[in-house]
Amino acid sequence: MTAPAFSSSPARGPGAYLPPVPVRRQWRESVRIWWREIDKLLLLLICLLMAVGIVAVAAASPASADMLSTAKKRVPDFMFFQRHIVFQMLGLALMIGLSFLNRDQARRLGIMVGAVMLALLFVVPFIGEEKNGARRWINVGMSLQPSEFLKPGFAIICAWVLSWRLRDPGLPVIAFVTGFFVLIAGLLMLQPNLGDAILFGGIWIVMVLLAGLPWQRLAATLGVGVAGLTLAYMFYDNARHRIDGFLGGGTAYDQVDLAQRTITAGGWTGAGLWLGVRKMNLPEAHTDYIFSVIGEEFGLITCGIIVLLYCGLVMRALIRLRDEDNLFALLAAAGLVTQFGGQAFINILVNLKLFPSKGMTLPLISYGGSSTLAVCFTLGLLLAITRRNPFLAREERSWRDLIERKDQSA
Repeated sequence: MTAPAFSSSPARGPGAYLPPVPVRRQWRESVRIWWREIDKLLLLLICLLMAVGIVAVAAASPASADMLSTAKKRVPDFMFFQRHIVFQMLGLALMIGLSFLNRDQARRLGIMVGAVMLALLFVVPFIGEEKNGARRWINVGMSLQPSEFLKPGFAIICAWVLSWRLRDPGLPVIAFVTGFFVLIAGLLMLQPNLGDAILFGGIWIVMVLLAGLPWQRLAATLGVGVAGLTLAYMFYDNARHRIDGFLGGGTAYDQVDLAQRTITAGGWTGAGLWLGVRKMNLPEAHTDYIFSVIGEEFGLITCGIIVLLYCGLVMRALIRLRDEDNLFALLAAAGLVTQFGGQAFINILVNLKLFPSKGMTLPLISYGGSSTLAVCFTLGLLLAITRRNPFLAREERSWRDLIERKDQSA
């Protein structure tokens, strides 16, 4: 018989050292701790949006199947719906599994995934699959879009770097994350992928503002961004066509016009499930323009409820950070929720004809393989980072106190 890993006999003599007793938690104990610390309201809002997504894809699947069918081959009406169920279940399992991580584990995983996806972003223009004139996907048994998984990795890496400021306020952390963003934006424009480049820019702006970037420097940086968009309009055909189609209408780039007419066709209460007509002419009804399908079949009231669910999720995450005493957690969660909320509202604005078409899905609702898994990966990290022991009292402080706090041991 082998000797025990530790001894239960009492320490002898004054000052004798008693070795720590290793704690082995059963899985039931781990689940109880997880349930106690997880943000249940945030988890409920996520599950509600996923449920909405199942119904919405069921409504849009016949339209997309009909659009892809030919005289020789008929795509099953509910093919996208069946696949969506599978990806939703995989995404839910991934999200719940990640939410069991502690903050250090979530940080390490985010950095590792971000580094791998950044490396893949370098090779996408050369080995990626081309769809609709863009090369953004790599075939790994399914279409993987590295930029989707790079978004949460970008937020985690930037939060990690910006939190170094507590150790040494003189470190040029803002310059570093700015250069990181410029590198990613340049790689995205090679695909080309202007929509994701804009979303990465939004994440960067929120995080550097929270990290203490002066407003004057931000204004100068935004001026550079406007100049970049102007150059994109002048020399980037895809961006110019989309902006022109948004401002003046057109024939070749009028998806946004179709989406706006579809979303208002159902009135306030909608035509009813599978009774929509305009959706049959809508391209990408199950992905980019699923919000318009919801408007036609379930009405503008339902669309308003969905917007409130997204707003509630974003606000709940921000409220959770109100008295956060860890700078990395504050910045990482803010970046992750900015990514999620920004993608949702860009998609909704496109469907309402208030923004040029960006080829961006509606998170948790649109059909998608890698995009669904990427969104669940993001939310899993968000749930892990916002976990909190409810029995630990926290000293209330503002985010500026965290940023301006100096390392006393320096």
